[in-house]
Amino acid sequence: MHDIVIRGGSIVDGTGAPASQGDVAIDGDRIVQVGGKAGPGRREVKAEGRIVTPGWVDVHTHYDGQATWDPVLAPSSWHGATTIAFGNCGVGFAPVRQQHQKALIDLMEGVEDIPGITLTEGLKWDWESFPDYLDALARLPRTIDVAAQIAHHPLRVYAMGERAIARERATAEDIEAMARLTEEALKAGAIGFTTSRTDQHKTLAGDLVPGRYAEHEELLAIGKAMGRAGRGAFGMLSDFEDEAAEFRWMRQVAKDSGRPVWFLLTDRSYDPERWRRLMDGVRAARADNLPLSAQVAGRPVGLTLGLGTSLNPFALREAFAEAAKLPPAEMLAKLRDPEMRRIILAQEASPRLLEVLPPLSRQIATRWDRMYLLGDPPDYEPPPESSIAAMAARAGVSPQEFCYDYLVGGDGGRMIYFPVTNYVHGDLEVVRELIEDPHTLLGLSDGGAHCGVICDASLNTTMLCHWVRDRTRGPRLPLEFVVKRQTSETADFFGFRDRGRLQPGLKADVNVIDFDGLHLHAPQMIFDLPAGGRRLVQHVDGYDMTICSGVPIFEKGEETGARPGKLVRSTG
Repeated sequence: MHDIVIRGGSIVDGTGAPASQGDVAIDGDRIVQVGGKAGPGRREVKAEGRIVTPGWVDVHTHYDGQATWDPVLAPSSWHGATTIAFGNCGVGFAPVRQQHQKALIDLMEGVEDIPGITLTEGLKWDWESFPDYLDALARLPRTIDVAAQIAHHPLRVYAMGERAIARERATAEDIEAMARLTEEALKAGAIGFTTSRTDQHKTLAGDLVPGRYAEHEELLAIGKAMGRAGRGAFGMLSDFEDEAAEFRWMRQVAKDSGRPVWFLLTDRSYDPERWRRLMDGVRAARADNLPLSAQVAGRPVGLTLGLGTSLNPFALREAFAEAAKLPPAEMLAKLRDPEMRRIILAQEASPRLLEVLPPLSRQIATRWDRMYLLGDPPDYEPPPESSIAAMAARAGVSPQEFCYDYLVGGDGGRMIYFPVTNYVHGDLEVVRELIEDPHTLLGLSDGGAHCGVICDASLNTTMLCHWVRDRTRGPRLPLEFVVKRQTSETADFFGFRDRGRLQPGLKADVNVIDFDGLHLHAPQMIFDLPAGGRRLVQHVDGYDMTICSGVPIFEKGEETGARPGKLVRSTG
């Protein structure tokens, strides 16, 4: 008798093969049968009218700190992810010396908008080296599997101390130390290395990150260390000021190491053709048999703006900033006062607040044509006629009046959507081209990051709801293709050979999904992090069951309390 039999579902096995009706049988933590009629099971799961897929393998999250105290790692786990990877964008918490713990917290808060008070309260710091950090992750019982990459910025600070924080050039001895520590981390189980070369990433104090201007020889030495270890992928984010130079060193890393190299790619309004040039560079590298890829998102990278979020269309106005200091209920009552409304709407952007808030705040305060109401379910490809500017014009009021009244209405939890990248032309056709390109990797869900302003951890669900089922503003994508993109392809890229497909002998990570009933809700703000820290989460209906290592971890959206998740270590 099998432990679990999933009966009569539409099996989408993660390989891209056409869906087929049949049973999936599980014994222990392994799949033992896919298709046909399985024998009896101790637990029988009715899956008629459902799709049965591998668990999602989400390779771009930022749960580096949260994974040391939180066993569930929602909302990623709510959305069918059974394996997640963090250590992205060059930020993380290992290796670390005690005197630099606060610097790494400030770095993570500045780059990824994870509350510093939460990290200070939550992190136990029962590690120094990266292998120690992996061991700490392995000790915590958890719901889903996790994997970690070694990040450049903590590595640089560990090797160079204050000189790294000052962004000094690394000496030969510094570079040798970083290469040695990277090799050590990979052999202990790190699945890769990441760095960040963008002005967008700054510390809490507004300084550029330690590795922003790292010399190419430093990166090449780390790449060679990866080659010696024979494992891991090399990832990075860049502003690509000199595209040719960036491609030269990335190609050299790929050549020297023989390891996969990837960079983040989004469509930017300041240079709408940049993505095409960068993809041409990827194709040229592939033509030379170099393993270079672009990691792309399946929807706009957008801001969620509300009364309690980190950014807000009215955040640059002094009267609003004062009201925002109040507890939520008092703040809402204050903002609903007609006189306060009049004062805020009459104010201009404050020079003081322009100094302390991110430059993006200027756009958020004025680009009403790029803002949309975030409904339930949210529309991540909204048409121009649904912008706040257009809706205000139809209502005969100013955009700021329309937006203000919307946000203070209801229970005060309403949200506005502001696509920042991947929405240059007001649709997702560029994103579709990137998703369909065989030289890209699906990622950038950013689970665990940007707690007060972004909620993209639902990306895997968006891929099904929007791209397969609901899209009306362009071609849809085949179900089998989308499932493959977020299971076997992401697993294979990082060397997770035991998952990502529904095949006998592989790990029993499975989703049973009511595809027709899959419903993504609007993001909401909750305050459940250590020290009462806030974060945006997004609920979903339609995941009948999620199984990790042969154990049901969610049923009908409810956590079962099982903790079968483990640390996934790289293998040679």
